[in-house]
Amino acid sequence: MKRFFDLPEVNVAIFAFLLKFVWEFAQIPLFEGMPFAGHWRAIQVCARATAGDVAIALVAFWAVSWAWRSRLWILRPTTFQLGGFVAVGLVITVFIEWLSTQVLDRWAYSASMPTVPGLGVGLSPLLQWALLPPLLAWFVRRQLT
Repeated sequence: MKRFFDLPEVNVAIFAFLLKFVWEFAQIPLFEGMPFAGHWRAIQVCARATAGDVAIALVAFWAVSWAWRSRLWILRPTTFQLGGFVAVGLVITVFIEWLSTQVLDRWAYSASMPTVPGLGVGLSPLLQWALLPPLLAWFVRRQLT
């Protein structure tokens, strides 16, 4: 079991879940109807969004791992590697947010959500991908070294 928890992607998933679950709850006021959702419903919505965020984090991690031909890049990440991690997550997030809000109507932003001009995508989900990956990488590095 220890070997399982020593895998970098397991740690990426764990820390992504912990960081992004908190972020999802913090941005509840920025999504239409969420501040008035029942407690259990809000937990379900935030947990589902967090699961998607974990999947994005793993895809971004594996993309950088593929580019650098090592899953251990996260133990001593360079600026380029962290930039790649953030960039892949941002691209996926922009696409999912755009698709979900502009095409599929899966969710909507409240009036308090600032959006990126030209994209119509909420700023909070993008900030999540700009701010949390370096912290996530730091936690993974501390855990595995």
